[in-house]
Amino acid sequence: EAQLVESGGGLVQPGGSLRLSCAASGFSFSDYDMTWSRQAPGKGLEWVSTINRYDMSAYGSSVKGRFTISRDNAKNTLYLQLNNVKTEETAMYYCSNGKVRGQGTQVTVSS
Repeated sequence: EAQLVESGGGLVQPGGSLRLSCAASGFSFSDYDMTWSRQAPGKGLEWVSTINRYDMSAYGSSVKGRFTISRDNAKNTLYLQLNNVKTEETAMYYCSNGKVRGQGTQVTVSS
């Protein structure tokens, strides 16, 4: 059974940094494009970034230049480095392989 478990969320000050992780199991991780999305309180799911099986990445316009997606196929783990975060980026962050989504990790940006 495919499973994704996010971690690394927490409280961070505006302008700060955080690294999220997503541990994958139960499927061939290296064969899948992987995606980070987020959902802020009271809002819909927002696409953040995708990295394909060839290590090519794409970003939403609001995070481009500040967030970096990466993957370690040997560890079956997806990452999202968040830099210079903004208060409006407080949200639950999810990873997905297109078929399964994790339970999310909460990021709170506040001073």
